[in-house]
Formats: sequence, C-alpha cells, structure tokens
Amino acid sequence: MSRPKGKSVVTSRWLYKTKYAADGNIEKHKARSMARGFSQIEGADYDETFSPVARYTYIQSIIDIATEMGWRIHQMDVKTAFLNGFIEEEVYIEQPQGFEVLGRESHVCLLRKALYGLKQAPRAWYSRIDA
Repeated sequence: MSRPKGKSVVTSRWLYKTKYAADGNIEKHKARSMARGFSQIEGADYDETFSPVARYTYIQSIIDIATEMGWRIHQMDVKTAFLNGFIEEEVYIEQPQGFEVLGRESHVCLLRKALYGLKQAPRAWYSRIDA
C-alpha cells in the first residue's frame, strides 16, 4: 500500500546471529527482521505498553507449594511469542531491506501482528494469552 499521509512509518532492520554447536563449529546462521520501536511516538503510534513481571518471591512460593504437594513443574520458553500477538492500532512499517517490490519502493506494509521491537508487542502477546 502506498505511504499514508499523516501516519508515521516505523523503520526496520535485519538482525543476524551465528549459532554455534557445542564443539565450537558454526551450526547455522539466523536472520530476523525487527521493527525499530524507538521511532514510534507515544499517543500517535501506540497508547500503552506492558511488561509482564514475576517477583522472585512468587516463583519461590509456587515451587514450594509444588514440592509440598508432589506436583511436577514444567518450564516453557516460547521463541516466537511476540509474533503471535494481534495489533489493535494501525501500524505501518517500511518494506524490509532486500524484499522491496520493484516499482513500489515507497510503499509500506500494514502490520496485523506484532513484530519484535514494537513498543506494543508485549501487550499484544499478553492480551492474546490472557484471552
């Protein structure tokens, strides 16, 4: 879609990582497109942010109760958690470098789901899990 007038557009960048095996050899190369959330303006691009916090005493209490009751505890790490949150605001992002459509370089993308780096990504993810 063409760049909307009166709306700010979030910039993006690529983040590259090299993953190593236990013996020190290169296992794989990874790339991830990230939004540059620092270019967002509060009130215009997002209304509120959210950061889930767990106090150490709460975690310790849960482990104590689980031990006393003989329960098993499972830990889960969701690597793509922020990519599963739906965005309520209209957020436009520039086309990722290397994936621009020929003849439409000035066009932007309308995000429907959150990306890493957006200010509202944690809130969107938590809202989806809470629902």
